Amino acid sequence: MQVDYIVVGIGLAGINFCEQLRANNKNFLVFDNNSQLSSSVAGGLYNPVVLKRFTSVWKAKEQLELALPVYASLETLLNVKLDYKIPVYRKFASNEEQNNWFTASDNTLLSEFLSDTIIKNDNDSLEAPFGFGEVFKTGRIDVKTLIDSYKSYLKKNNRLLEEAFEYDELQIKDDKVQYKNIESERIVFAEGFGVKQNPFFNNLPLVPAKGELLMIHAPELKIDFVLKSAAFLIPLGDDLYIVGATYEWKDLSNNTSLKAKEELLEKLKRLILCDFEVIHQVAGVRPTVKDRRPLVGSHKDYNNMFVLNGLGTRGVMIGPYVAKQLYDFIENNIPLEKEIDIKRFETLM
Repeated sequence: MQVDYIVVGIGLAGINFCEQLRANNKNFLVFDNNSQLSSSVAGGLYNPVVLKRFTSVWKAKEQLELALPVYASLETLLNVKLDYKIPVYRKFASNEEQNNWFTASDNTLLSEFLSDTIIKNDNDSLEAPFGFGEVFKTGRIDVKTLIDSYKSYLKKNNRLLEEAFEYDELQIKDDKVQYKNIESERIVFAEGFGVKQNPFFNNLPLVPAKGELLMIHAPELKIDFVLKSAAFLIPLGDDLYIVGATYEWKDLSNNTSLKAKEELLEKLKRLILCDFEVIHQVAGVRPTVKDRRPLVGSHKDYNNMFVLNGLGTRGVMIGPYVAKQLYDFIENNIPLEKEIDIKRFETLM
C-alpha cells in the first residue's frame, strides 16, 4: 500500500492536519488506538482573550480567521453541528477587576474582543455582585462529536487503522518511510501526550497536565453564556453544563479522581446558588509546553518525519493555524514561525 502521508493520532492536531491533506488532494492513512483522550474531553471553547490576566491570546485574530471556516467545512463534510456561537462572560470579583477590564478594553489588541459595558447580574442562581464583562467572537466546538464523526468518515474511506503504532516497525529511508506493508512519502506524529512513548520525539519538552471536567444538571440555572470565574461553566442545552477544569501534573492517568471532583464542586458552589446534580466526570492529559507554544517541525535527522503537538488548552483555536503552518512548511518550503518551531529546543534534541 502506498500513500503520501501516514498520520499518527487523530485528536485536534491530527484532524486539522488531515484536513490540510484532504484539501490538497493528498492520500493519507491514520493510526489511532484511542489511548489519548485530551481532545475528546476538552471543553472546546474558542476565546481570543486570556481571562485570568485580560491579555490577548497569541495570534488570536489570525487563528480565528483560519479556524472558523475549517470547522464550517467540517460541519458540511461530516453532516454534524460542531460550532456553537456563544458569548463568554467573565465574572468580576471586585471593583478593581472591573477597572482592569476597562483598561484592557482600550488596548488595541483587545478592543475588538472586549465589551466596554459592565453586565449586571439579574440571575438569582448566580453569585455575582460586581457583574460580568463580555468577550466577543467566542464559541464552543463540540470536540467529541468532531472526533467521533471524523473517525467514522475515515473508516468509511478506508483511511483509519485503529491500532497502536509500533515504532520499531518503522523504517526510515532517504525518500520514503516504510511501516510494515505501507509505504509513505512522509509521516507526521500528532499523538498528544502519547509522544512521550515515541522514540523519535520523546525528548521534546512536553509538560503533560491532566485535566478533569464535570457534567452537571442544573434546571434552575438558566444561563445561555459561558461563565468564567475560578471555574468555567459551559451550557450544553437541556439544563446540562460542563464544569471545568482542573490541572494535575503528577497523576497522568486518564482515570477520574475524587480530588478533582471535590475541587470543581468547591469552585462551583462559590459560583452558583441553585441545586444541581453531577451527571458525569471525565479526565484526559493535555499536551502543554512551558512556553505555551505548540511543538511543530521536522526531525533533526530525518527530513520525512514531522511532529505536530503541544496544542495545550486552546487546541480548537490553534489547531487549524499550526496544521496549515506545518503543511506549508513541508510542501511549499515556507519556514515555520520561530515561536512554534521545535528548533527552539534544539539543544535538547
